[in-house]
Amino acid sequence: MASDMTNLNDDIAARATDGMPGPNPFVGLRPVDMLAAAGQIGAQAVLHPALMMRQTTAFIRDLALAVSGNAAPAPQPGDKRFADSAWREQTVYRTTMHGYFAWRDALTGLVEGSALDQASKERAQFVLSLMTDALAPTNTLAGNPAAMRKLVESNGASVVAGMKNMLGDALRNKGMPSQVDKRAFKVGGNLGASRGAVVLRNEVLELIQYEPTTPTVHARAQLIVPPQINKFYIFDLAAKKSIVEYLVDNEFQVFAVSWRNPREAHRDWDMDTYVAALIEAIDAVRDITGQADVNLHGACSGAMTISALLGHLASRGDTSVHAATLMVAVLDNASPSQLGLFTTPEAVELAKRNSKAKGVLSGDDMGRVFAWMRPNDLVWNFWVNNYLMGEAPPAFDILYWNNDATRVPAKLHGQLLDIFTQGLLTKPRALTVLGTPVDLSKVECDTYVMAGMTDHITPWRGVYDTARAFGGKTRYVLSSSGHIQSLINPPGNAKAKFFHNDALPDDADAWLARATAKADSWWSDWRDWLAERSGERGAAPKALGNKRHRRLDDAPGRYVLEA
Repeated sequence: MASDMTNLNDDIAARATDGMPGPNPFVGLRPVDMLAAAGQIGAQAVLHPALMMRQTTAFIRDLALAVSGNAAPAPQPGDKRFADSAWREQTVYRTTMHGYFAWRDALTGLVEGSALDQASKERAQFVLSLMTDALAPTNTLAGNPAAMRKLVESNGASVVAGMKNMLGDALRNKGMPSQVDKRAFKVGGNLGASRGAVVLRNEVLELIQYEPTTPTVHARAQLIVPPQINKFYIFDLAAKKSIVEYLVDNEFQVFAVSWRNPREAHRDWDMDTYVAALIEAIDAVRDITGQADVNLHGACSGAMTISALLGHLASRGDTSVHAATLMVAVLDNASPSQLGLFTTPEAVELAKRNSKAKGVLSGDDMGRVFAWMRPNDLVWNFWVNNYLMGEAPPAFDILYWNNDATRVPAKLHGQLLDIFTQGLLTKPRALTVLGTPVDLSKVECDTYVMAGMTDHITPWRGVYDTARAFGGKTRYVLSSSGHIQSLINPPGNAKAKFFHNDALPDDADAWLARATAKADSWWSDWRDWLAERSGERGAAPKALGNKRHRRLDDAPGRYVLEA
């Protein structure tokens, strides 16, 4: 039984990680837009009775097949909600499952066959999926065979435990099912535990230098820039899953930025604020290492900030960045994504007004919206585990990090929305940073750009556009995983692979058609790419910092612990 629950928790964590939003600016979901999309579905049923009749007939036919036990609509491969053997072996459950999918398919067909334009169809299908996913039989006690068995085996204790979990979430998690058992983790203990020191602290960030673990190191340092809406330790998770650990063990000098968690008083922090703080951090790294330049690395909104910085430096002829890595980074909304479904001018303006009124955009609010973008993985998955099964949420490090979100200053939030929706970073000279216009085609340093093939938040074709935006030599690789699984992808995973093609044609699909698949993680490929751009090896430093940048605190520092 204990082994079964361990496997269940591992499965829950894996599904949540695959659907995890990660750090990315977004507009949000307005109830008025949800209602409008639902209204369009109803209107189509009224305006097109022949279509309604066809879908009703199809539903009745499929329902009859389900009752008779013949072939009927079934779950897609990978839909683990119906993985229990009872859905195939017991007549009541089997009929219920097929009936559910017949009903869902009829509604989906109504939208697909309607006269709505493509964008309206996609919005309607999204709203429809929210309803049909919520009403899945697996989300009820009687309709979930695994939960019913647990009820009998535990003599009702599972239901009592589930009610306690639900009450706890109502009091402490605003009614959302908890995704992780937070008691299992401590930042600086079993997360973010690589040895190092804070060697610079300003109002916006702390700069952490990590202790070398090898006798020799490359001369040029690596500076990691995290997203502004999550803590930096996504790059320093547990042993064997830490990018920091991997780089240090491969003879690189590693520094990382830890952003401060802004409060209402910091409402006016904007892109200029963050870029200026990064320039100070780069200068400190150069001073400590005695090198003229650094290599920069970042993901998602951190990569957007790096792009703004690189554009600013290029406009000044500043070569203090030698090479840069951008991971799962989309710079505009030109490529279709879930986040773009409801990105209307009205929604963008309302999102700006809301954060401006509060001074910040809450990390918890962002997490809730993202959860409803993929509710089966990020809501109902945990509803079943926590409430119907009466189990504690899984103790999973990436889920803990994802729930340790930070706030975004109102002014930066507004800028990120404009950058994303108006394509300010991809249009030459449309964005001004620290008084200089940004043109990414003028950025001549080498770049390494990584995307995830099954990433629903930063689609790989959008990341491909990012790769083609820069003027220097770019290496684009495509991991076979999703958003977070692509990022945290240590070598040794037998299932891991990535694709590469030296050419960067206009069309992303043409790139993929000619790409070569390589086994293992992209980390190994990245390591080799970095080694060629990190200078000669020399003796590792015996102490962290220097006379001008003294050790202030042990890693992970103070800012990461601020709530």
